[in-house]
Amino acid sequence: MSSKSLTPSIVKKYIPPRNLNSRKGDNGKVLVVGGSYMYHGAPILSSLAALRAGADLVYTAVPKVNAQASRAISPDLIVIPLADSKLTRGSVNKLLGQIPVGIDSAAIGMGLAVENIEALKLLIKSLIERDVRLSLDASALRKEILPIIKGKNVVITPHSGEFERIFGEKIPSNKKTRISTLERLAKKNSITILLKGQDDIITDGVMTLINAKKTPAMTVGGTGDVLSGIVASMLSRNRNVLESTASAAFLNGQAGKIIQKQFGTHMIASDLIDVLPLVAKTFDKIK
Repeated sequence: MSSKSLTPSIVKKYIPPRNLNSRKGDNGKVLVVGGSYMYHGAPILSSLAALRAGADLVYTAVPKVNAQASRAISPDLIVIPLADSKLTRGSVNKLLGQIPVGIDSAAIGMGLAVENIEALKLLIKSLIERDVRLSLDASALRKEILPIIKGKNVVITPHSGEFERIFGEKIPSNKKTRISTLERLAKKNSITILLKGQDDIITDGVMTLINAKKTPAMTVGGTGDVLSGIVASMLSRNRNVLESTASAAFLNGQAGKIIQKQFGTHMIASDLIDVLPLVAKTFDKIK
């Protein structure tokens, strides 16, 4: 199977136009579920990135201990407190009753403290049943979820350590072998995989796209959370998971290049959000 590098002309085809007469909510309603007592910033980074990437509405579900602080960070955040400090079946059931009808996509797992795997499985399964496209990262990347997401509109976004945890395989050092391994596992599980690295690899087992970043500054914590938010934002407007994931990876990488050029290796994750509109607007289309 051949792979090809992402270019602006390819990405432009993947990002749908915005209708001139659209109303609030028509351009994407996103749910973000993440956070814990220690990692309170992760879902905030994801949520702000989703908004800056073009989603109209983003609902941010965080543990109740984080809710007030999360609201204080930005008036743009619509914060839903989870009933417990960790993800439990009870907090999932309550959340499912709180979120509005018509959520298009969700990003799950960033900094999330999970009480038990059954709670995570319940959340993922319930959102899939509501036809919500999913971007799964960090704490959501557990091998137990693979049967639930098989053949669904789901992308997983692991780094090498998370990849090994969910699949039980190490990432090959050889690039060609790495790509073929990803293609095999994506096809076997009928999902899209975005393996994060200096070169992001995105594949659904049928098509493979490479996003060459070469941005060592992006190893700073939180850049993956930003990416998860962008992926969810793109999924909210384009049902094609591979296209949405690839366009999100490209935008995130281009933002990283701008910041690295400006600050060298001294970026923080929120810098990416600040410049994201400058990157994304070059792909704007209004019909």
